Amino acid sequence: MARMHTRRRGSSDSDKPAADEPPEWSDVDEDAIEERVVELAEQGHSPSVIGLKLRDEGVQGTPVPNVKLATGKKVSEILEDNDADPELPEDLRNLMERAVRLRDHMDENPGDHQNKRALQNTQSKIRRLVDYYRGDELDEDFTYSYDKAVQLL
Repeated sequence: MARMHTRRRGSSDSDKPAADEPPEWSDVDEDAIEERVVELAEQGHSPSVIGLKLRDEGVQGTPVPNVKLATGKKVSEILEDNDADPELPEDLRNLMERAVRLRDHMDENPGDHQNKRALQNTQSKIRRLVDYYRGDELDEDFTYSYDKAVQLL
């Protein structure tokens, strides 16, 4: 797939090995995994960081290589079921954080034209994502602005 803001092709990515069931050595109870996911979400971690922590630290000392194989649900689905899902989708939040950082850099360095272009591209991506999420994850009248991004973050 081609990149959005360059004329180059995208780089290939490695795939996870195909698996239908969790490995034998990771026999953690589904309820324990869900409790740990909710606990990590309450500490303020995003769904991707929760997956990394479960992979590295595990539950009760046993690593969980794949939450979906172990529980039958994705991390975000577990968070939705327990009303612990974040107010903004993770990809939108990450782009807003990037835009705020770029804007702060622009205020300090007004002559940085590469940064100006990066900010324009990031804001364009944010607007596209807001259109995608509007109505489902976001309010119907939600619009992106720098002030609103600073306030939400």
